[in-house]
Amino acid sequence: MEIKTTPIEGLLEITPKVFPDNRGWFIELYKNSLFAEVNPSIKFVQENLSFSKKGVIRGLHLQLEPFAQAKLVTVVHGKILDVVVDLRKGSNNFGNVFKCILDGENHKMLYVPEGFAHGFSALEDSYFYYKCTNTYSPKHETGIRWNDSQLNIDWEISNPIISEKDQGLPSLEDLLIKSVISPE
Repeated sequence: MEIKTTPIEGLLEITPKVFPDNRGWFIELYKNSLFAEVNPSIKFVQENLSFSKKGVIRGLHLQLEPFAQAKLVTVVHGKILDVVVDLRKGSNNFGNVFKCILDGENHKMLYVPEGFAHGFSALEDSYFYYKCTNTYSPKHETGIRWNDSQLNIDWEISNPIISEKDQGLPSLEDLLIKSVISPE
């Protein structure tokens, strides 16, 4: 497994070793001992699988304390543009956006620490799998509107399919005004 740092501290791109043979291939998606070397406090407590049709944008979602979540995300089948925004208090990268392609061919994963808003656009019909370090709490969920002009994210999708809930998310500026998050 290859673990690479990104320009945003704590955000990691992970490429697992693939073991192909004439039957197909095998991958270890997660190994506790390996992740303990990266961060010994990582303990995943929930796993999720979603299916998104081509053209769907999900996010940008964020769980607030005390239900903040770190995530290990990957695509089992299909192709997505994965997008995260650093919203960690005191981060030198506060408000910075990071994007990468995750697909069933490259098997790449992304480790997203607590304090990031996360979303993706489905560039193909896609099965998205992720592990979380905390359970989901609807009362502690917020996020940023997908088309926030301050973030100016190119989702690589025209005419996106977006849920009502995601369309109603606030802008980054509104989150700051409400003091839900703070750059300092």
